[in-house]
Amino acid sequence: MLIPLEDQFNDVLAKAQRGLMLSDSRLAAQSGLTADEIVGARAGDADFGLLLKLAPNLNLHGPSLLTMAQNAWRPLEVKLPGLAQFNTPWNDMTVNAYLVWDEQTKNAVAFDTGADATPMIEFIEKNGLNLSLIFITHTHPDHIMDLTKLSANGAVDTFVNESESCEGAKTFRIEDTECWESGGLRIEPRSTWGHTKGGVTYVVSGLERPVAMVGDALFASSMGGGMVSYANALATNRKEILTLPNDTVICPGHGPLTTVGEEKARNPFYPEFK
Repeated sequence: MLIPLEDQFNDVLAKAQRGLMLSDSRLAAQSGLTADEIVGARAGDADFGLLLKLAPNLNLHGPSLLTMAQNAWRPLEVKLPGLAQFNTPWNDMTVNAYLVWDEQTKNAVAFDTGADATPMIEFIEKNGLNLSLIFITHTHPDHIMDLTKLSANGAVDTFVNESESCEGAKTFRIEDTECWESGGLRIEPRSTWGHTKGGVTYVVSGLERPVAMVGDALFASSMGGGMVSYANALATNRKEILTLPNDTVICPGHGPLTTVGEEKARNPFYPEFK
């Protein structure tokens, strides 16, 4: 079953308007629209002419926004040996966790736990893997809910940015941490804060293609809300994720897998790449 996009076009509008701290009246004055039209667009009114007027006033790429409104794109399916995605229900949504492993050594590394780590644990056992490390992208509850079970009550070392410590995990400072190496895999932490104060993207090498575990920093054709800092969420994504090779697989906390190249081409938040 294909995982749907995390956000629709109106979610993108709402995140951008909220991030830029623009009231409906101010955005109306800037765009030449009425406040009622703006409210309607946020509610899902896919008037294409209206969206094209709104987009530049929200620093969004208009054509990409229209593509979302037409439901005309989703990322190509990614199949990469040594990478598995686990999608579990959380309230009225779903959340992703990931496992990466080296085919020769059977060494495995997990990223987040999702709402229920049982499917990942069963996968590890079925495939004869050895879970050596766990990394946390950020500490929102849906991403760490099952850490005790996945880590076997702390038997497996878990790491999290010191800005977002959580029970059962060792903290690290990005400035002092170049990478971890484990069974043929190399894991490099990069700061992608803004959605949360200590959000981390982990860039994994050792598979056929590089992989970026981005948490809620970036989604297919969208991004996490700038709950701490919208400006820094945009800036760190640009610096730490979108500078990676185009074939890098992006593993987001919600929604389907995507790639750096596809996000440059399709993500409305980054018009400069179009």
